[in-house]
Amino acid sequence: MSEITTVGLDLAKNVFQVHGADARGGVVFRKKLRRSAVLEFFSKLPPCLVAMEACGGAHFWGRELARLGHDIRLIPPAYVKPFVKRQKNDAADAEAICEAAQRPNMRFVPVKSEETQGAASVFRVRELLIRQRTQAINALRGHLTEYGQVVPQGATNARRLIALVADDESDLPATARASLQVLTATLAQLDDQIAILDAEITRRAKENEVARRLMTIPGVGPLIATAIATLAPPPETFRKARDFAAWLGLTPRQHSTG
Repeated sequence: MSEITTVGLDLAKNVFQVHGADARGGVVFRKKLRRSAVLEFFSKLPPCLVAMEACGGAHFWGRELARLGHDIRLIPPAYVKPFVKRQKNDAADAEAICEAAQRPNMRFVPVKSEETQGAASVFRVRELLIRQRTQAINALRGHLTEYGQVVPQGATNARRLIALVADDESDLPATARASLQVLTATLAQLDDQIAILDAEITRRAKENEVARRLMTIPGVGPLIATAIATLAPPPETFRKARDFAAWLGLTPRQHSTG
């Protein structure tokens, strides 16, 4: 058997697909693994480069396989797609991941630590709560419009919505008021929960040296500063400032036909 240098691992909930290749790109093995057998399988392999798509669970498996002595590479899914040679399936995906990892100019995603992932959860939870608050506000506006009560858009007008529902002298039918009060109670609860998360983000910003330095930039507050300090890859990942701007999404998209 040829010496294994690169393994492409296609992650899944239960059945994983692995594709092993040698230094020349030749196929060494193709194999399916149950979730419970993944670590045992890789513990028996010599240290090699293990590549995965940067998706849900990839950072966890990256940390676990790194403890076994393997060199971990996470690849953005968009960079793997061009290497799929045939109809998409697990085996084809694992082979594409393996081939993409062998490209000399491929760009990789750093494996996040548990601490980094835990710190990032506050932003995702806050984003979810804000979406839910927007849905509740829009639902209230829509229902009140049916009774001739028009309130401008925006979260800043949420208190006006709550006041209209709470006003016993308004023209709202009693049957509608009971159900709309459920929405106003939900809206008030979401506001309280978002305020708690905002306070936590502010606290972290004050304790983080990088965030404090970022907040000296005009227009950068605790939220942006803490998000960059927590979510941004290490500075050495970027060759120049333009690469960091591209990571932030501040560069225009290409629409040329070629």
